[in-house]
Amino acid sequence: MIVDYALTFALVAFGLALVLNLIRLVTAPTLTDRILAVDTMTVNVIALIVLYGLRSGSSLNGEAALLFALTGFVSTVAFCKYLLRGSIIE
Repeated sequence: MIVDYALTFALVAFGLALVLNLIRLVTAPTLTDRILAVDTMTVNVIALIVLYGLRSGSSLNGEAALLFALTGFVSTVAFCKYLLRGSIIE
């Protein structure tokens, strides 16, 4: 019972954080700020996937969150490397 309230609160909080990150993505002054906003959005989506998995009782959501985390990390590193050096593969 109390866990349901905590999960609902957490889902709303991370959903609000995702919306605020989307606003920051649109209004960011530089490209590096936008990269940081997308990376933070990735973390928020991972948290939402895990919380939804806890609420539904499915273990498949943990695997989906893990794949999303790996993909988000690799894409952030690749985009930052592209900004620093101009190419990803040397």
